[in-house]
Amino acid sequence: MAQGKLKVKTKLPANAKKSNKKGSAVTKRANAPIKRKKQSQQEAQKLKQIITKTVNKAVEEDIRAQAGKTQANLSKAQQAVANYHKHGNMSAT
Repeated sequence: MAQGKLKVKTKLPANAKKSNKKGSAVTKRANAPIKRKKQSQQEAQKLKQIITKTVNKAVEEDIRAQAGKTQANLSKAQQAVANYHKHGNMSAT
C-alpha cells in the first residue's frame, strides 16, 4: 500500500499574471524559397546510385581482368569447352 499523503496540484490565484509564451527563435519570411525535403533526398539517392554503379562496374572489370589471367591454368579439355562456348557454337545441342 502507498504511504504518505497524495500530491495535490496547486492552482494559481485568479489575479496572478500569466506569462506570455515566447515565439520561436527563428523567424520565417513569408516569401522565403524553401526546397522540398523530398527533392533533396531524391537528388542524394540519385548520386548514391551513380556512385554504386560506377564502383560496381570498376570492380567487375577488375575481377574479369583477373579471371582472364587465371584461365591459363585450364586443362586442354577445359580450354576447348571454353572456346566452344565463347564462339557461340550452340547449334549442335
